[in-house]
Amino acid sequence: MDLIGRLTTIGAAPVLHLSGEIDLATVPLLRDHLSRAMSLHAGDTLFVDLDGLTAVDDTGLGLLLGAAGRCRELGAELVVVCTGERLLARFALTGLDRAVRVVPRVHAG
Repeated sequence: MDLIGRLTTIGAAPVLHLSGEIDLATVPLLRDHLSRAMSLHAGDTLFVDLDGLTAVDDTGLGLLLGAAGRCRELGAELVVVCTGERLLARFALTGLDRAVRVVPRVHAG
């Protein structure tokens, strides 16, 4: 399966909606989507909506963590939007939820 990224705004907040799978084959696409979103919205809080994903491997989690670090370096924040129980449990297991803010929906404003 492919990875599809769609950049929108909710209120003034940029939101990268992802659907499909994040795995070794699609990580380059994820990197491109994140880089584009971060460059178009430099300095803004970027929400990355993962609710459309069917799978995320460790490579994808590492890339999200790295992107969150780059956002912090630029004075911004990457926030993960996720409501899937399985993925939330994985965030807790890997510690991603301690390194990146995870919310159930976009809080614009």
